[in-house]
Amino acid sequence: MKRHLALAIAFVALALPTVAQSRMDLDAFGRIVRVADPQIAPDGRSIVMTVSRANFEDNRYDADLVRVDIGTGKTKTITSGRRGVGQPRWSPSGDRLGFLAQAPGAPGHEPKPQVFILPMDGGDARRVTDAPNGVQHFAWSPDGATIAFATADEAEKRTGIERHNRSFEIGNDDFLIQAAPLPTHIWLVPSDGGAPARRLTSGSWSLPTSFPPGPPASPLSWSPDGKSIAFTRVETPHSGDFDGSRVHLIDVASGAVRALTGRPKFEAHPVFSPDGSRIAFWRPRDGESSNVNEIHLAPVTGGAGASVTSSIDRHMARALWMADGSSLLVGANDGTKVSLWVQPLSGPPRKLALGDVSPSSSFWVDLTVGKDGSVAFVGTTANRPAELYYLSSATATPKRLTDLNAATASLTLGRTEVIEWQSEGFRHNGILTYPPDYQQGRKYPLVLVIHGGPRAESLETFAAQAQLFAARGWVIFQPNYRGSDQLGQAYQHAIVNDAGAGPGRDVMAGVAAVKALGIVDESRIAVTGWSYGGYMTTWLIGNYPEGWRVAMAGAPVTDNLDQYNLGDGNVRRAYAFGGSPWTSADRMKAFMDQSPITYASRIRTPTLIMQNMGDYRVTPTQAFKLYHALKDNGVETKFIGYPLPGHNAADPVHQRDVQRRWMEWVAQHFGGTSSTSSQQ
Repeated sequence: MKRHLALAIAFVALALPTVAQSRMDLDAFGRIVRVADPQIAPDGRSIVMTVSRANFEDNRYDADLVRVDIGTGKTKTITSGRRGVGQPRWSPSGDRLGFLAQAPGAPGHEPKPQVFILPMDGGDARRVTDAPNGVQHFAWSPDGATIAFATADEAEKRTGIERHNRSFEIGNDDFLIQAAPLPTHIWLVPSDGGAPARRLTSGSWSLPTSFPPGPPASPLSWSPDGKSIAFTRVETPHSGDFDGSRVHLIDVASGAVRALTGRPKFEAHPVFSPDGSRIAFWRPRDGESSNVNEIHLAPVTGGAGASVTSSIDRHMARALWMADGSSLLVGANDGTKVSLWVQPLSGPPRKLALGDVSPSSSFWVDLTVGKDGSVAFVGTTANRPAELYYLSSATATPKRLTDLNAATASLTLGRTEVIEWQSEGFRHNGILTYPPDYQQGRKYPLVLVIHGGPRAESLETFAAQAQLFAARGWVIFQPNYRGSDQLGQAYQHAIVNDAGAGPGRDVMAGVAAVKALGIVDESRIAVTGWSYGGYMTTWLIGNYPEGWRVAMAGAPVTDNLDQYNLGDGNVRRAYAFGGSPWTSADRMKAFMDQSPITYASRIRTPTLIMQNMGDYRVTPTQAFKLYHALKDNGVETKFIGYPLPGHNAADPVHQRDVQRRWMEWVAQHFGGTSSTSSQQ
């Protein structure tokens, strides 16, 4: 009997490395398949979506369009070998599929995204645009004969010695700008490619462009009769002026343009109703940018319109018309999930029963509505990354159609649960992720991963980073705090002119709630985050300097003045403080009082700083300030820079490196074993 027991123990010991390898690690992290932009075919029988996989050898994501049969779930890749594939859009009859892909430009110029049309009965895709600056987005006309697309104007051609003169005038732009921003305008081209594109709009004004992270650029929407296009207009292409966005309509035949509501700002994402009588669009409550986003309706003939989603009291991130035109399908972060509602044009909304699935939402809920009233969306659960889900109607139960991330779902993952706590009149929530081998009665190191935004959230969705860190034997706490966008107007608005102190107290109350569970090794607590998460990390280690073992501040907002003067949002930051810091001594004081750099001399926590050097959203100047403040005060620190554009690494190699350095810095300072007995 003893010999059999010894053999059993030996076999278990041999199996342990296999179990450990089945956890989330950097290799598994890099194998997660990305799914996006589902589009239901007009006949309702299939869905096309974009599927992307990491290509580490060439350091890029390779995307293909994949067609999914709704009845059988069978998939078929319909593009191959193209770069930059995305934005699949069915023709109205379903006989063709338009999409964007990189195409060669003029000699000496980089490839640019262009519109391609793929016949669905066979044959190669045909390129129909030749926009020198590439196509940003496009839309089919209702009869399928024309493609409307958005592209930036070409720069003025300089001749003679002036061809060497690269000077330009700067407006409300970010500090990285190297040339005058160019207006984006609407062009039309026959969908069969039989004639050159013709310009529909022109002028110094522009369509807004996308600066990730954020929702995509406001799309074009054709009227059902094909006579008009609804679009969003800003008066200049300077990013700091994008608050002046207004919905306009253009008569396709004459080119005449008119504003829809006459309001001065904060309108976006117009969508014509199926009968062409109304337009739905985004606008913040009461026209204040810090308020929740609502879906408004206005008659196409013009008028101020009114919100139809105020009773939902959530920060709306999508609105699509249902096929009969009597209601809209809207989506938003909601508690600890992403929810969808059918919102009638009048009357109360009805929340869809989605179970444990949340539609994917990163400032834009990724869903589509079919002509038959069906719904498809990309969604995740706490233990499964993105897959395609389908509802035959808005009252049906979601059905998962794909299994693209089966390998990830089969890993030994950590359990997640919601934790709630009370603080200063608010009921907050957050997400806890436990180590895969968590044992009751043991205490574990705690790692805070604070979300950015701050108008964002941590939800019960698949969190690859939390699983990666939990696999190291750590408990991961992702707190939500006032200013997050999942609990309604009062909660979201409470951060105005209180960017640090109030949210900081919320997070600290959340940490106390986690400690009260009796699972935390209080000698090993890390605070980390990216963007506003980096802001809050720096705020906490400066204002609560005791109790942190280690910190990581990624792309950290440390100086509100730099954000106002140098970032892509620049002067729009004034809305969070009630105005410019340069016009009021009290406001200048508020800017500095709410800047974590003001308290940097108090910091004693070893801190890793990471940032892209081409970050237009949070200027790297702020990371440099933090680095020197820590160094000058004798605090252990390391500053890792990435020679990359944008706010986050977009390529798989640097994404992996960010996670590796983040994790290793915490592990280095935690030291020892992952857990301790609660009896010790």
